[in-house]
Amino acid sequence: MSEPKHAAVSNEPVLHDPRWNDARWRSRLRVRLIKWFTMHARALPWRTPVGEPLNDPYRVWISEIMLQQTQVATVTAYYKKFMKFYPKVEQLAAAEETALMSQWEGLGYYRRARSMHAAAKQICEKHGGVFPTTYEDVINLPGIGRYTAGAILSISQNQKVPILEGNTQRVFSRWAAVRGRLGEKGTTRLLWDIAEAMLPPSRQQQLATGPAVFNQAAMELGALVCTPRNPNCDECPVQTLCSAYKLGLQEQIPGKVKNIKYEDRLEFAFVIANETGDRYLVRPIPKPERWAGLWDFPRVTNGKFESVAAAADFLGQELSGVVTPATSVATIKHAVTKYRIRLEVFSATLSCKAKGRWKADHPWSFVTADELRDLPMSATGRKIADGIA
Repeated sequence: MSEPKHAAVSNEPVLHDPRWNDARWRSRLRVRLIKWFTMHARALPWRTPVGEPLNDPYRVWISEIMLQQTQVATVTAYYKKFMKFYPKVEQLAAAEETALMSQWEGLGYYRRARSMHAAAKQICEKHGGVFPTTYEDVINLPGIGRYTAGAILSISQNQKVPILEGNTQRVFSRWAAVRGRLGEKGTTRLLWDIAEAMLPPSRQQQLATGPAVFNQAAMELGALVCTPRNPNCDECPVQTLCSAYKLGLQEQIPGKVKNIKYEDRLEFAFVIANETGDRYLVRPIPKPERWAGLWDFPRVTNGKFESVAAAADFLGQELSGVVTPATSVATIKHAVTKYRIRLEVFSATLSCKAKGRWKADHPWSFVTADELRDLPMSATGRKIADGIA
């Protein structure tokens, strides 16, 4: 799941089927959807069965932050392990950043973890260690936007708050045959209106039919049935009420977000051992650099150098010494934001006038291969570390 992307400006009306304004249509759809969800909901560690007491907002919050930009299958194991280390918000607030990043390693998008850490501290400082349950307080926490606030409060408190994320954007778009492109201002505004209108009315706020169940059911339908490609309409509980299906537009709706134009970038990293060859040079990455808070090998990420020699010269200035590349260790291809990166990794030596006195703002250290395993690293940093015998 992820927060809807920033909306582009557009004053054009968004073509759609207005029957989502019909209370009777909404009621029939909700009944069918919730009945389906009761029978088909996945058993997830952050989810309580339909009709049973709701989960506490802290646990829902952790799951929602983890699920941003990350698949459920990946999150499940991380969530269970994370909750053993930080079962309460007080433990999370008191955590050392290095320890927190170690638990988060592999989930990516590390800014989520840092924002979550800051939010936990704010909860302890301003709310006495109790996760707030008003919309204003929740949305003012670091790293929480409109969707996440709605998810936390609806799922944990059964509050009548809409949610709009990847799955529900697609589901609502198809239900109402919304032909606008996702991410455009008019489309986003319309989908939020539909999300709010679809919530059960006040007289249906009991746990078995209230907002907590409806919002989760809509997300589950998008995850299991109303998928981005080849939606399984024959298994959909609301097929006959879906305007996109009626019009044969389920493959064209929703309109796609404008494709990102990626830029190719060449970067370099160096594995520098000490004189005895049993320790390797790393440091905690300072803010505001990419992956701040994680540890990394000497690396040049500005994309300005086309040769390993030029990158080594630049890095040597930071290390107050001379970096001499030796042999190629690995080539790692990955993507970060708008860049498609080819990372060339070399072994190298370092000659310094005063060893251990680094020019860099954050300290460099020589650590053993065993110590590397306990340091939090990015996915590429971990690949380099795993290649060290």
